[in-house]
Amino acid sequence: MRLSHKLKKFFNPMVLRSARQHIGVVILSRRFVFSLDKPILKAIDREKFQAIHDRHAVPNPGDTWPKYLDLPRWIRTNLQRVHKLDLDWGRRKQILDIGSGAGYFLFICKWLGHDPLGLDLDELPMYGEMTEMLGIPRAIWRVKPYEKLPSFDHQFDLITAFMICFHGHKSEALWGPEEWKFFLDDLEMRLKPHGQITLGFNRENDGRFYPPKVRDYFLGRGGIIDEERVTFRPQIAA
Repeated sequence: MRLSHKLKKFFNPMVLRSARQHIGVVILSRRFVFSLDKPILKAIDREKFQAIHDRHAVPNPGDTWPKYLDLPRWIRTNLQRVHKLDLDWGRRKQILDIGSGAGYFLFICKWLGHDPLGLDLDELPMYGEMTEMLGIPRAIWRVKPYEKLPSFDHQFDLITAFMICFHGHKSEALWGPEEWKFFLDDLEMRLKPHGQITLGFNRENDGRFYPPKVRDYFLGRGGIIDEERVTFRPQIAA
């Protein structure tokens, strides 16, 4: 068999997916992940997606939730998240995504061989329709200050939350260090050894991602801050 044919066969997404299912690991190269937008888009049932799009799309959605119906844009955005979190290589991971929305991040994770679970409200029908269509399991829950998350039947290698709004975003009820301590203490109890928490923030009214006292708390807790993203690796910090 010619080498070019072998390489073409190896990089066939169906072959890669079959291999991941048998050996339980992600085998894509770091560079290859950025060419995955087309095969991932092809893996989505376009007829079912179009039906959801037709029910919920609006002209010029701006910053409102129908913007997530721009499928190519958000697949690319979530491929970048996958890459930054090193989910495009290594072993299979169990992942909890808080505020999972339309489920694109977890769909890519699942496509790559990981074990995803979303957590979100059930207030926007489009999110429920999308996650069901994409085959993403989802727990319904409202995150509140000083209230623990629901019980799960296993711990997680990675807990994520992107573009967070549950912490009183752009309101006078914006969380301070005490609320974040309770929340992060709860999340840490749900991590496997050497697990990781990654939070992604929106800008507040003052243009910052979090108040100075919250930033100081994150740093004091061992958080690694990179613009809007804060990462905690509890066992390493300890």
